[in-house]
Amino acid sequence: MTLSLTIVGSGTPVPSAERFGSAYLVDLGTERLLFDCGPATTYKLARVGINPTAIDHLFFTHHHFDHDVDYPCFLLTRWDESIGDEPELAVYGPPPTVALTRRLLDRRTGAFAHDWIARVNHPLSTTAFVERGGTLPRRPPRARAHDIAAGAVVEGDGWRVTTARAEHVQPWLDSVAYRLDTPAGSVVITGDTAPCRDVLELAAGADTLVMQCLDLQERLAPATRASMAGTLDVGRLAAEAGVGRVVLVHQRAALDAPDATERALAEVRSAFGGPVHFSHELERLALD
Repeated sequence: MTLSLTIVGSGTPVPSAERFGSAYLVDLGTERLLFDCGPATTYKLARVGINPTAIDHLFFTHHHFDHDVDYPCFLLTRWDESIGDEPELAVYGPPPTVALTRRLLDRRTGAFAHDWIARVNHPLSTTAFVERGGTLPRRPPRARAHDIAAGAVVEGDGWRVTTARAEHVQPWLDSVAYRLDTPAGSVVITGDTAPCRDVLELAAGADTLVMQCLDLQERLAPATRASMAGTLDVGRLAAEAGVGRVVLVHQRAALDAPDATERALAEVRSAFGGPVHFSHELERLALD
């Protein structure tokens, strides 16, 4: 088994020429797991040569739009590119993961029912389906969606995902952080969170910590510091957790200025002595 991380999206809700919302692809060599599905995830996956049909598991940290707005595009593209015999997509996340999936696909009330109903019936679409190897009748799109809470465990072939509560915008939305353990190494993806005991314990001893780092510590307002992490927050949590390396994600565009990037790295490294990577979109990092 191998282990790599592709930074599909690493920005904030604010539109930026260089960064979109969150999406992270972990490639195990035999399986690919997608964490969050922010703006343009589906088309950015295409830029790194990955079709949605190659992804069978999707995990949401929470349901702010910069983490889930491309979910309908990903669902429908995965279905539209399929030949009908791929595994059903398994989707996990805090509420409203199940309700959101239903609102998208339900035959009577789904926001995109008009689309898929036309595609399972019109000869234009059924012919395309057969031409790529499908066998009629064409089935409607489906996904096995699960609402999960902190403490949930999801297991696959040689991998295990555990969860912990992330502190973000409760009680309006629940948030979870994920830890993936494999024979090739362990990866923690925090999602958006303030530094907190639950995420610290989840990350303990992990090989790689992928953590939201919004901005330089001094530029975070008090309300922001209660819900998000800055540079010193990341460094201190990484050091206390004893992780092997840190990957900084979910940065404000201002941190992309060269002097700001160097300062951000210096602040994280002032608290954490291991390798620190300042992420850019569409890069692939070997983690094994």
